[in-house]
Amino acid sequence: MRHRIFQAGILMFMLLGIFSAPSAFDFSSIESQVVEFSLDNGMKFIVLPKHDAPIAYFRLIVDVGGCNDPNDANGLAHMFEHMAFKGTKEVGTTDYKKEKKWMEEEDRLFGLILEERAKRELADSARLAELEKELKLTTDSAVQYIKTNEYSQIYESEGGVDINAGTGYDWTLYIANYPANKLELWMAMESDRFINPVLREFYKEKNVIAEERRMSRESSPQGKLQEEMLAAAFISHPYGNSLIGPMSDIHNYYRPTALEYFKKFYIPNNIVVSIVGDVDPDEVKRLAEKYFGKIPYQPKPRQVLTVEAPQVSQRKIIIKDKAQPMYWSSFHIPSANHSDMVALEALADYIGQGRTSLLYKNLVKEKKIAMQAQAFAGFPGSQYPTLFCIISIPSKDHTNDESDAEILKIIEQVKAELIPVEELEKIKARAKANLINELSNLNGFVSGLTFQLAYNELVRGDWRKLFGSLDEINALTPEDIQRVAIEYLDVNKRTLAFLETEEE
Repeated sequence: MRHRIFQAGILMFMLLGIFSAPSAFDFSSIESQVVEFSLDNGMKFIVLPKHDAPIAYFRLIVDVGGCNDPNDANGLAHMFEHMAFKGTKEVGTTDYKKEKKWMEEEDRLFGLILEERAKRELADSARLAELEKELKLTTDSAVQYIKTNEYSQIYESEGGVDINAGTGYDWTLYIANYPANKLELWMAMESDRFINPVLREFYKEKNVIAEERRMSRESSPQGKLQEEMLAAAFISHPYGNSLIGPMSDIHNYYRPTALEYFKKFYIPNNIVVSIVGDVDPDEVKRLAEKYFGKIPYQPKPRQVLTVEAPQVSQRKIIIKDKAQPMYWSSFHIPSANHSDMVALEALADYIGQGRTSLLYKNLVKEKKIAMQAQAFAGFPGSQYPTLFCIISIPSKDHTNDESDAEILKIIEQVKAELIPVEELEKIKARAKANLINELSNLNGFVSGLTFQLAYNELVRGDWRKLFGSLDEINALTPEDIQRVAIEYLDVNKRTLAFLETEEE
C-alpha cells in the first residue's frame, strides 16, 4: 500500500507538470484550485482537490512546539508526539471508567512524589522508594484495560499509511495518508483525539523519552554539541532550550500539567489542516463542521514575546569526546517572515550547499581538510529570529581550527566580492528545482505540498507565500547577497561549538 500511494503521488504531480523545467513552471494553475475556509471556532482548512488518484493526504499542524514548553517541563510538546496515538475515551481501552480510576490514582501518587522531590536534599528517600513502588503497581493495574496501538491499528486496517507525528520548536505535526473514501473516518478519528484526549501510559512513556534522550543527546557527542551550541547562542529565547527536554524535567512530567498544556494550545484556532487529493471541498467543509465544529472556541494563546538580545561578543563551546571532530559556527539572523531570509538562504547555498559551493570546493575538494562542509539558514526554527549555521567535519589528522581559518576567509570573500551573476542564476535555478522537488515528495515527513500549505499558513501567515517564493528568488541581485553577508555574518558576534577528539 505504501508503495502504491507513493506512485500515485508522483503520477498526480506529473500530470500537474511538476517535473517540467523549473524556469518554465507556473504555480498559478495549482494556486487557483486551492479552497480555504475557517470554522466558526477559528479552525483553518486548506483543500486542494486533485482527482488523479483515489488518495487523500492529511496534515494537521498545531501552533505549539518546543518554544511553548513550560519552564519546569521542557520537552512537553515532544511528549505529546508520543501521546499522539495512545487513544481516546473510546479508542484504546476496554473499560475507560475503570482505567480512569487507576490513572487518577497514578496522578495522586505522582503528585506526592513531586512534593517529596521538591524537598531536594531533605527528601525522604525511603518514602520516595515506597511511592515509586506503589506507582508502578498502579500503572500495572491500569495496563489491564489498555488496547495497545488500537488507534494506529484502526488507521492501518482502513488503508491508512505513513501515520506519524512530529515536533519542532515552532509546531507539532500530525500526518496521515488515506484512501479518499476514508475522509469521514479521518475527521472522526482526528477530532476525537482533540475532544477526548486520554494521556494513557503517561508515566510509562516518560521512560521511553528518557531513553531517547540518552541515545540522541547524552550518548551522542554530535547531539550533545548541537544542544550546547543552541544553549550558548540563545540565552533568553526558548530556541536555546532542549527540544526533547532535560532529564530532570522528563522524570518530573505530571499528567495534570500536561492536560492543562493541551487545553491551552491544542485548540481549534491554533490549528491548520491541509488536505490534498481526491476530495470535494464542500464535503470536506460539511464533515469539518460536523466533527471539528463542535470543539468550542477559546482565545488563542499568546505567542512567545521574549526577544533574544543582540549578541555582542563571540561565544565558544568545546566538548571533548572520543569521537570524530565537528565544527559549528552560528550567526543570528531574522525569522522566516523577514524580507532578508530569501537572500540569506541564497547566501547559504553559495557558501555551503552542494559540490559547487565555496565550502566544498575549498575545504573538501582542494585543501582536503574536511570530509563534509555545509551552510544553512533557519535553524533550529523559523517562526522567530534564528541562526545561520556553518558545519564542518574535519578530515583525519585535521582540526576544527583549520576549518575555522578557511571558513573565515570565505566569509570575508562574500563580504568583499559580489557573487558572479552566473553563480546567482545557478542558485535561483537550484532554488526553483528544490522547491518543485520538495512539493513532489508527498511521502516526505516534513515535505510535500500538503505540509507546505499548512506550514506557510501557520508560520508565514498565508499559504500563498509558498507559491510567491519563486518571485522573491527571481528578484535577488548580487548586491542583496553581499548586503546580508555584511549585515549578519559578523565573526565577532558568532557562537562557535567544537567537538574535539579526546586522547585515549
